[in-house]
Amino acid sequence: MSGKPPLRIGLIGTGFMGKAHVFGFAMAEKVFDLPYAIVLRTVADVTEEAAARAAADLGFARSTSDWRTLVEDPEIDVVDITAPNALHREMALAAIAAGKHVYCEKPLAPSAADARAMAEAAAAAGVVTQVGFNYLCNPMLALARDLIASGELGEIRGYRGLHAEDYMADADGVFTFRHDTAGGGALADIGSHALATAEFLLGPITQVMGDCVTMIGERPDERGGRRAVEVDDVGRAFLRFASGAQGSIEANWIATGRKMQHDFEVYGSRGTLHFSQERFNELHLYTTADPPGRRGFRRIEAAPEHPPYGRFCVAPGHQLGFNDLKAIEVAGYLRAISGETAEPFGFTAGLRIQNLVETIHRSSSEGRWLAVPA
Repeated sequence: MSGKPPLRIGLIGTGFMGKAHVFGFAMAEKVFDLPYAIVLRTVADVTEEAAARAAADLGFARSTSDWRTLVEDPEIDVVDITAPNALHREMALAAIAAGKHVYCEKPLAPSAADARAMAEAAAAAGVVTQVGFNYLCNPMLALARDLIASGELGEIRGYRGLHAEDYMADADGVFTFRHDTAGGGALADIGSHALATAEFLLGPITQVMGDCVTMIGERPDERGGRRAVEVDDVGRAFLRFASGAQGSIEANWIATGRKMQHDFEVYGSRGTLHFSQERFNELHLYTTADPPGRRGFRRIEAAPEHPPYGRFCVAPGHQLGFNDLKAIEVAGYLRAISGETAEPFGFTAGLRIQNLVETIHRSSSEGRWLAVPA
């Protein structure tokens, strides 16, 4: 026994992100000196059979098809929600009312009103929350932010962000919960990552001009019919930052051939940064301090000098993976629960992203610049 107090986890949902969260917990316990011993207590899924299978596969002691039973269990300390977006509010509010800490995959909720109710309830109850934005846990993004803050790039003048994938590119693909208005569309689903990264690097966005379009107007449903699609396939926005910088982001889930293109470029008066999630162990730096004739982007490879990379591997260039970023996210969250640190990216931060998404949607429909609510 480790002698550490147990932290008992209840997981709701066992799809792609549910498994990623479990892998994050498992890896975090091996890599970091956590304040708790993680206990996988109960997993919930839509049927008893699916839940039991997930418990056996993922190492949970118990399973249930009733998420409410999980939430009300006094032997669970953290409720981890990876269910569809439309269910986040009900599940999170029930967990908060039961006095549980809540870890919720992004986006936090389908609407800013829902996200605000969740954030206010968590604050009033004094529970610790986390929204799953694990791309922000990449040591290369921390390095980029340090380079910007240090002034090495000079005055920051411009920003371009892009999150493009092709998982909705097939027009014959079946209508899913993501195509429902509660799903939010491409801007909410993957543009939330682009917006979170933009503010992580450059600080608050104060004004937006949006352009959100639906390119595939209807899709087959599971009953053999057709359903109209009302959410955006592509969401774009021009941005104005409080710092004076300006830029843009795009979210595109019909970008044929792209699997995980989460890119950004930052333009300063003395240098530029380029990053792509497709090669997310690299950051590319251009600086005007290099003499003429020798200027060009240099590749900085992730290494032990970029914490916490060294906890995973002692050799530079050997690379972290997606689930490693989840482990870093989990470690930060557990330290917040123990009181060592503040919430890394809690429900209030998740509300901020939803406010940005909704303001961009409204700007697109009204065809004008809009201020982002504080």
